[in-house]
Parts: sequence; structure tokens; C-alpha cells
Amino acid sequence: MEFRPRNYTVEEESSSLDRVSVDTHPLSPPSPSQHQVDVVDQGKSDFYDPLRGSDANGMISLDDLREEDSSSAVNEADSELPTKEWTSFKKFLMQRFSGSKMVSISPMSDVIMKSGQVREKASTTMHLEELDDPQKFAEDGIKVISQQVYVSRLHELKDEINRSWQANDRVTSLTLAIKVARLLMDTSVLQFYPTLFVLATDVMDMVGEMVWQRIKQKAEFSEDGNVICSLTENFEAKDICVDAKETCSNWFFKIGSIRELLPRIYLELAILPCWRFLVDCPVDVIQRLVMMTRGIADPLASAYCCLYIAHCVQKLPQQDTGYLIMCINDIKILLTRFLSAEESTDGNFSERSKSLISLMEPTIEYIVKCIVKDSYQTRATNILVELGIGMKQTEFVGKLPCISIILHHFLKELPSELVSSNAVEIFQLIESSKDYSFDQCLNYRLLGFRISESRSQLDIVNAVVDKVLKVASEYNSLDEFLKVVDAYVDIILQNQMVCAHMVEICLPLSGEFANLLYFEVSVVICSVAKSFLEFVSHGFGVLGILNECIALQDNKLNIILDGIVKRACNEGIAEIELINLQSIFLKLLAHLKNLEDIFSLSHFIEILDMMHGSARSMVNMHILTMATRKGRIHDPTIVQFLFEVSQSLHDGMDHSNMKYDDSQQPARLISRFVTMVDYGPELERHLAFLLECRGAFGGINDLKETLVHSSNRLAVKAMKDGENHTSYVKSCIAFNEVTIPSVPSCVKQLNLYLETAEVALLSGLVSHSDGLLDSAIFCLQTMDQMDDLRLPSDVDWILSFMRKLCSLLVLVPGNPQQGVTYILRSMLALINSQSWVSSRTRTRVLCAVLSLVATLSQFELPYHANHELVLGNDHLFYGDPIYSQELLSLSASILQNLVDNIIQEPSRVARGSMALEACNCIASSFNLVQEVLPFVSKLMETAKSCLSSNDKYLQSTMKFVDKFLSA
Repeated sequence: MEFRPRNYTVEEESSSLDRVSVDTHPLSPPSPSQHQVDVVDQGKSDFYDPLRGSDANGMISLDDLREEDSSSAVNEADSELPTKEWTSFKKFLMQRFSGSKMVSISPMSDVIMKSGQVREKASTTMHLEELDDPQKFAEDGIKVISQQVYVSRLHELKDEINRSWQANDRVTSLTLAIKVARLLMDTSVLQFYPTLFVLATDVMDMVGEMVWQRIKQKAEFSEDGNVICSLTENFEAKDICVDAKETCSNWFFKIGSIRELLPRIYLELAILPCWRFLVDCPVDVIQRLVMMTRGIADPLASAYCCLYIAHCVQKLPQQDTGYLIMCINDIKILLTRFLSAEESTDGNFSERSKSLISLMEPTIEYIVKCIVKDSYQTRATNILVELGIGMKQTEFVGKLPCISIILHHFLKELPSELVSSNAVEIFQLIESSKDYSFDQCLNYRLLGFRISESRSQLDIVNAVVDKVLKVASEYNSLDEFLKVVDAYVDIILQNQMVCAHMVEICLPLSGEFANLLYFEVSVVICSVAKSFLEFVSHGFGVLGILNECIALQDNKLNIILDGIVKRACNEGIAEIELINLQSIFLKLLAHLKNLEDIFSLSHFIEILDMMHGSARSMVNMHILTMATRKGRIHDPTIVQFLFEVSQSLHDGMDHSNMKYDDSQQPARLISRFVTMVDYGPELERHLAFLLECRGAFGGINDLKETLVHSSNRLAVKAMKDGENHTSYVKSCIAFNEVTIPSVPSCVKQLNLYLETAEVALLSGLVSHSDGLLDSAIFCLQTMDQMDDLRLPSDVDWILSFMRKLCSLLVLVPGNPQQGVTYILRSMLALINSQSWVSSRTRTRVLCAVLSLVATLSQFELPYHANHELVLGNDHLFYGDPIYSQELLSLSASILQNLVDNIIQEPSRVARGSMALEACNCIASSFNLVQEVLPFVSKLMETAKSCLSSNDKYLQSTMKFVDKFLSA
């Protein structure tokens, strides 16, 4: 056999394309006139090409289409919205208040009684803790029923009412409906009342709808079925016939004769829309019903009755929120009396009282939403006056203070612009509301968040922030302090940014314009005019005033951090407090530009050290993100700080499940930090840092790969310095030799071994390179013993690795003691013994090795190691007959192995493709002499028998082989 001689320089020149200068970059966007493609619409008028949307052809935009579609459905959506909101609200009530497992049966609940369902309560069988008032239910003779049975009975009653109505027995329907409404008088089991309200009002709504449809039918059709008229949505009372009006009045007379107040109100509310058949605008009726609720002594029953009023009035086409404000005021009076009575007894809230407030809160929330949604644009001023905002102090005298829980929901629903412009007055209102109905710190907190939603005048905002910080400083509890200040950190930081931005604007300016601008900016930024005058009186220049304003904002941040440290040192930091503390720290990090700003904040690191758990981890992740997005990290102090942050983050990770949970992000951040550290010329210190990281972050497998890459970069950097670097590079390689085996992925180990071997060759350490390549081969040999083998992508990557290894072996000098083909024989033995190596993979590896052997036989190798101590095989062995004989012997073995492997492939198409690939490799590597021709002929016959004669790969290979046979 003879290897085909190659001249790589000539081949490269002949294969290179001629370079041509161009005016534009080939990837730059073409002008509209170039490569214009006309899209045919094929006669479809609705065809829209998004790439031609900018053409001036009158194309309607997508936004226009959306507006057109949505505008046609506005009325329908508006009419359905209250119904959807009410349905969602009822679900919320049922979920929030699951109710008691057992419900008492009072005399007014006789409609629920049914044989086999109700039993006498016995102390031995009833758990008193399931009742709201154990003392009351400890009395003998109280009857109880399970909630499930109670609910089932209500559903049965609803079905009975519907059946009676369909049977024209409307007296029975009304009687049963009155009995259901009477159930709402019983508030003995507090937690069950919201469920009872939802179920009972479902019955009321059904009755109201049936009455409405009956009267509407009488208005539209006569008794003999003739059409009288067709009522539109906005019909008037004059359109209704006398018979329908008499029927409607009769229903109101029947309901008006109900003896109990509460059922009478609920039934009239249920048929409230029917007033439209009698009067055009039933405002007086609504006000009368609201006035009637004042006769309900029980605060819970009264509040839920007001809730049903708000729901029923939503069904009317014309609404006035005056009745809702009356409802809220009535609830406020009830709560004021109730809270005063509670405070006068023992000064504290009982559990029953807290439960009652919690049950009443959804009614307040829903009514307030209706008030603000329906009328804030037209009656915003009136709403504020009702709350006590915008009134003079003399006008406010004698009025009841706003209840905290009512104020909270108004503050939540009012437009942000209205809140911002009246922020000082709202603060005063919160300050004056000192009842126990709602946690007051949450109102201060909500005020801060609402102010942040819109742009506000800085003087108003700063005045509120100053007042709130004074209030917060009086809290001894860290939890309350954090809840309040968390809402104002963003405001403080935004003001600080405004001041800093103004300084940047003013610095380059000069002259009279600058002085005028300085003055206006300073007055705007100063919290109040008094502060501005104080600054001027102390001789501050305008830029000095701006910087002083920035200092004021810094001082507010320091007040917050000082307050946190003071309270945390006394109490520690509980889990519930970590949520708000995390929020504060994340806001600080979002506004800070670099780590130096963190160090300038008082107590920041001290507080960070006191944090723990997921909150600490989240803050640490944001710190690492901020530090690593700015480029290389050189400062040793910052490196040490980030190392401690990373260590804390690492210790908080779940290393047993890192592959599947969010621990991947912390791991990536830590790896990113390690990569970004740069000690400059202090290479020994940098390697020591990597060694420290390997010990500190042993639970992060991906980091080990990062450490090896970093170590190799250090070795290359040392070589570029031009000094005696051999000992340092040996240290880096030794670090890698210890680290690589701990990487769990064999595929990644192979890559790292190969990369480190390249670095060793670059430094002239041939023996180290041989050892690393031996380790790589050994790693391949152990792969068949592992259980996690092998995804197809892994096998493809290993094939890529072996090809890359072959390209590296061109540089590696042969070992005379073990033979110049020692590593190649190890590779061949490996692919013949491993079960995961398919015949196609084996063919490609054999071709790669064959090409390598042919390359090593050349007079001059295509490339060499860039080191004077590393000589290529062309300099060491060329002309040595033993060297040439060893290469030929190995080639003969490879050729036979290659043909045998291809013939055994069961797939015809794969066998033909593999035969062509091997044939091309042989023709490129050898002169087609007598010893080689049998192999080529056998492979070509195999390819022709397996592939079509029209196959392009087959045809091109035949031409290639014929070319060399004729040469």
C-alpha cells in the first residue's frame, strides 16, 4: 500500500475563493427596490400580508379591526359585566368562609326541618369547638343540623318553588320564598352566614326573574295570546297596559304585607326591577329600602342586606350612587357603635368580634367598588367629602371619623390621580382613624402604593413620606414597620433619581438661563418652600441645593435601614417579616447602579446577614446579577463580598434536586460570578481563588466545568506574559486533573480532558498531554458500565469528540517506547468493544482514524504545535522505515475492519451510504494500487447494490474513484 502524497498549501490555495471588494455588507438589509417580490393575493379580498402592512394601499390596521369588533359588543359586554362580577363575588364568599360543620336550627328555620335530618344536640356527640358560641349551644334542647344537609335542603326548596310556579301555584312559591328569606334573620352561626346568604339570594333572584317575566308577558300579550306590544330595553311606564300594572302592584302589596322586616326587604329587592312597570325612575323606592335597613339591629344581617341592595340596583338601567353612600354611612354608624361598645368593655377585640368584622368586610368591599365604578368621574368630590377629605376642619367637627376598614377599601378603589392629589388629607384621615376594625399600618402601606401608581407633585409626596416615617418610627413591631416603609422605598428612590437627573441636566448649563432653570428646579425638588428658603439662607448654591435634596433622600433611606436594624436586633427576623424585607432590598438593588452604592448604604450588609431562607437567596441572586452584568470584577473587597454572597446562596440550594427545580438559576449566577472574577497579573491569587471555589461550591456540578475552563484560561494567559510560566501551567493542569473526574457527565469530562491537553501542548508539556489523553480514553472505556447511557445526541457528541481527538493527534508527538500509534490502537480497540457504538458510528470513527494515519505519513504535516519543544512526527520520524511500516500495518487492519463492519449493517440504505463514505476516505488517503483496489471494488459493489443508480452521492463517488484510477 502507498499513502497518497498531499501538498496542503497548494490544496488550500486551489480551494480558496477569490476575494472581491463590495460596497455593502452581504447581511445588510436590501433597499426596497432590490429583490422585490410581488405577492399574489389570488383574488382574496381578505388576504393580509403582514410584511406588506406598511404599504400605502389603504390597508386597515389590526388595531382598527379590533376597535371595530369590540365597539359592536360594548353594550352587550356592559350588561353582562355586573352579572359576571356578582357570580365571581359569590364564589369568593363561599370559598373564603367555608362555614361551620354544624348549624343550629332556630324557630325561624322551620322550613329547613325535615324528619330524619334534625336531631337534639347531645354533649357527648357534638364538638363544641365547631360552634361559634359554645356556651349558648351547651344548653339542652338546641337542635342542630349538618351544613351539608342544610345546603341540600335549600336546593330542594329552590326546586319546590320553581315547580310550584310552573304549576301556577304562585301562592305556594311566594310562601316558600318568604320562609327562605326568613332564614337570613338567623346569624347565630357566624361563619355559615355568607354561605346562607349566597344560597338564599339565589332563590330570591330566581323568584324576582320569574315575577319579571310574568309581568312582562302580561304587558306584551293579552290573555288570548294576541300581541299587545313589544317592549324594548329602555321602555317606560306609559308603555305598560293596565292589566300588567295591576298584577305588578299586587305583587308589591303581597310583599308589603310580610310581617318580618328583613324578609320584606329581601323580597321587594328581588322584584325591584318590576318597579319599572309602574314608575320610570324608582329612586324614592331605593332610598326607602335603604332607610328600612336601619331597622335591622343585627350588624351582620344589616350589612349583607345592604350588599343585596347594591346587587339588585345594578339591574336597573339608571343608577344613582347616593343610595350606596347611604348604605356605607349606615354600616359606618353600626361599626362605630359596635367598636365603641367593644372598647368600653375590655379594651380589646374578642375572637367573635374579629370574626364579625371579617364577615362584614366583603360587603364593604363590594359596595365601595360599585360606588367608585359608577360615579367617581361625576361625583368624585362628593365621595371625598363623605370621607372627610377636602372639608375644612370646622365642617368636619361633629362628623363620625372614618372607620379604618371602610377607608381601606375606598383607598384601594379610588383613582390613583385622586389619591395622589389628596395624599396629605388622606394621611390625616388615616391618622385620625384609630379603631380596631382594620390594621392601621396596612392603610399607610396602601397609601404609599397608590401614590406610586401615578406622577405626583414632589412637595406633596415628600410631605407624606416625612409624616409616614414619623408614624412608622413609633411602631415597636418589625413586621408593622416593614409593612409601612416597604410601600415608600420606591417613592424615595424615584425622588432621588429625579434630583440626580436634574444635577446632570444643570451641570453643563451657564448664564442667565441656567440661573433661572436652577431656581425653578430647586423649588420643585425641595419638599416645601420653607426648605428651599432654609437652604438659601445657609448660603447653598443651586447645585448645592440639588445635592442637598439628594442627601435628604439618602437620609430617609438611612432612617428606614436604621429602624430595621434597631427592631431586628431586639426581636430577630421572623418568616412573615422576611417577605417585606426582601421586597425592600430588591427595590434598593433595582435602583442602585453598582456594588459601591450598596456599601455606601448604612446597615445593608448587616441586615443581609440577619436574613435567611428563600428571601436571603432571592436578594443574593439579585446582588450577583447586578455585579456580573457590569463586566470583569477586579476589586478584592467586592470579590470577597460576592464570594460570601455566593456561599450563602449555595448553602440554601437543594442540591439533591438541582436538575429539575429553580436551583439552576442560582447555580448559573454563581458560575457567572466565578467566570467574571479577574485578579489581573496576580495569577497565583486567581488560581487560589478557583481552588477555594471548588471547595466552597462542591454541590454545583456545572461550576466544576467552569473552574476547569477558567484554569485553562489562566494557563494560556501566563504563557502570553512571556515569563517563565512552566511551573504555573503545571499547577493549573494539576488543578484540572483533580477537578475533571468530579464532573458527573462523561461527555463533559471528555471535552475538558481534550481542552486541557491542548493547553499542555501549547505550553510544551508533552508528557502531561499524553496523560490527559490516556485519561480521556479511559473515560470512554468506562462509559459502557454506566446506567445513564446514552441518548442519541450523546453518541453523536462522542463521535464529534473522537474526530476532534484525531485532529489533535496530528500535533502530538508519537511515543517511541509505546509506539507512535499507541493511542490510535486504543481508540480502535475501544470502538470494537463498546456496546453503545453503532455500525454507522464505528464506520465514521474508522474513517477519521484512517485519514489521521494518512496525514501522519506526509512529508510535512498541515499544522504544528506553537511551541519550539513540541516537534511534529514529520520532524521526529519521517524517513524512519519502522514508523512508516507501523502506519501501513495499522492502515491494513483498519481497511479490513472497515469493510467487515459495513457489510454487517442490516439496513440497505445505511449500508450503501456507509460504503460510499468509506470509499471516498480510502481514495483520498491512498494511491489506488493493487493492495487497495480489492477494498475499493468491494465497497463500490456494495454501494451499487444498495442504492439507486440515480443517487447523486453514488454518481459523484464513482467519478472521484475513476479520476484517481486513471491518474
